[in-house]
Amino acid sequence: MKKALIHDWFSVYAGAEKCISSFTNIWDDFEVYSLIDFLDDKNRELILKGKTAHTSFIQKLPKAKEKYRNYLPLFPFAIEQFDLTDYDLVLSSSHCVAKGVLTHSNQLHISYVHTPVRYAWDLYFRYLEESGLNKGLKGILAKYFLHKIRMWDLSTVNRVDHYVANSQYIANRIKKVYGKESDVIYPPVDVNKFQLCEQKEDFYLTASRLVPYKKIDLIVEAFSQTDKKLVVIGSGPDMEKVKSKAGKNIEIMGYQEDSVLIDLMRRAKAFVFAAEEDFGIIPVEAQACGTPVICFNKGGTRETVINNVTGVYFNEQNVESLLTALNKFNQNQDGFEPQIVRENALRFSVERFETEIKQYIEKKYELFRG
Repeated sequence: MKKALIHDWFSVYAGAEKCISSFTNIWDDFEVYSLIDFLDDKNRELILKGKTAHTSFIQKLPKAKEKYRNYLPLFPFAIEQFDLTDYDLVLSSSHCVAKGVLTHSNQLHISYVHTPVRYAWDLYFRYLEESGLNKGLKGILAKYFLHKIRMWDLSTVNRVDHYVANSQYIANRIKKVYGKESDVIYPPVDVNKFQLCEQKEDFYLTASRLVPYKKIDLIVEAFSQTDKKLVVIGSGPDMEKVKSKAGKNIEIMGYQEDSVLIDLMRRAKAFVFAAEEDFGIIPVEAQACGTPVICFNKGGTRETVINNVTGVYFNEQNVESLLTALNKFNQNQDGFEPQIVRENALRFSVERFETEIKQYIEKKYELFRG
């Protein structure tokens, strides 16, 4: 079985790249394709086991390393230029255009979908507003190009033989946008990297890139109305906004190494998470430490956090709703058993993902070949 692996882009080691790392753990003979590949040596070894991806012409465009997203209108054309004719299996890892590679009838194409293109579909209006592209000439151009991407995205729906979603939340989105059914296989979380800690201390923790949709400013604003200590880890464009809402009980630490984050995550009374994520790896990591999660009741966290068992939900992304959940948590904090919280996280392990995805692909390929 000659195999090709297609990913949108390789620039950092994030959630989608952890899936790629597992794919290359299972099979070491993939030929890898991507719009760009600017990985450093450490991440290249982790994700691609030292290999370099075959890249598109985007790789050689001006400032592609830092500004590759500016070339979004060219992505559909670029992904279609990869000649995959000789491969038996095409596995795409897609959150943008990877699912749109060209295949023929004698190839099996399985797409592991992290999300349909966010800024063209679900987050379209939010993306335009947060990017300042909801008016003026630039706004008109942005809307036009995103419209064209939506049309192209829909035109590629039948290029995939089997869709695999990273959560039921994304499976529902695939059904809504593409009209296709998908199978759910949750992504890999390195739960063994996090050790159980049963003795919790009197502080709360949140950690994320400080970007608008993560809603760190909401968490900080809510906690500033209490006397409870909150530790914030992360950096990003929203840093000044977050600082402006922080009371004396808020400690903003900025970017920290993993060792610092893990130590705080183990000792925290609870981890607070306000984003609507496709899956959300970090709430699972917190639970792997035995730390319950106070989270927004939408997106992947509804599937990874068990309400009133491993955490507490809040129903609206506003201060009042979060404070209600915080009070509920405090009233029942002794009811959260760290061992049970950790056991919930273990069902999302790397080993489980690699076993499930390997069996799934091999079964589909066997049926395809008859």
